[in-house]
Amino acid sequence: MPSRTARASVLALVAGIVLMLVLHVVPPTNEISPLRRTLSQYALTSNKWLFDLAVLLIALGSVLCFTAVVRHGGVAPYHGAVVLAALWVASLLVIVAFTKADWSVGPSIGGVVHRYASVVGFVALPFAVIMVAGRVFPHRPGWWLAARGFAVVSLAWFGVILVGVVRMVAGYGPWWLFAPLGLVERVMALTAVLAMLTLALGLARNTRDPAEVGELASAA
Repeated sequence: MPSRTARASVLALVAGIVLMLVLHVVPPTNEISPLRRTLSQYALTSNKWLFDLAVLLIALGSVLCFTAVVRHGGVAPYHGAVVLAALWVASLLVIVAFTKADWSVGPSIGGVVHRYASVVGFVALPFAVIMVAGRVFPHRPGWWLAARGFAVVSLAWFGVILVGVVRMVAGYGPWWLFAPLGLVERVMALTAVLAMLTLALGLARNTRDPAEVGELASAA
C-alpha cells in the first residue's frame, strides 16, 4: 500500500536528516565550518561512515517516496518526474562512492565525478517534485503548494551558485567565494529533501483524495 511505503520513506528521510545534523555537533566534524565548507567535507574525516549512512538513508527514503507516488497513481513508472528522481538517487550513490577532492592534496578524478553528481542531484530532485506534486495532491492545495514551495526555494539557492559561476567567468573571482558556500549548499539540500518529505508525509497521512473517496462512497 502507498501509505506504508510513504511512512517508511518518512522514517528513512528523517533518520538521514538527523544523522546529517549530528555530524555538525560530534567531533571531529563539529570543527568544520557549516558556512564555508560543504557537507561532503565530512566524508574526508573519520566520520565518513556516518556521512555515508546519512546519504544512503536519504537515497532509500527517496526510492520509497517515489515508489509510493507511483503506487498512488499520480504518475506512471516512466514519467519524467520518476526519471529525475532516479537521477537524484543515482547522484547520491555516486557521492558515496566518489569522495570529494581533498584540496589540501589536490584535484582528483573522483572529486570531479563527485561534483558533477552533486549538480545533477540538486537540480533533478526539485524539478521532480515540482512536476509531480500537483498530480499527487490534486485536491489538497496546501500539500502541493508546500512541496513545490520547498522545491522552488532549493532551486533559487542553486541559482546563487550559478550567479557566482557567471561572475567568475566575467573575471570577478572564484565562484566558491561569491557566497558562503557551505550555508548555501546546506539550505539548498535541506529544502530539496523537505520538498520530497512533504510528498511522503502527505501520502502517509491520506492516500486518497476527497473526490476519490466521494466517488467510492457513491459507488457503494
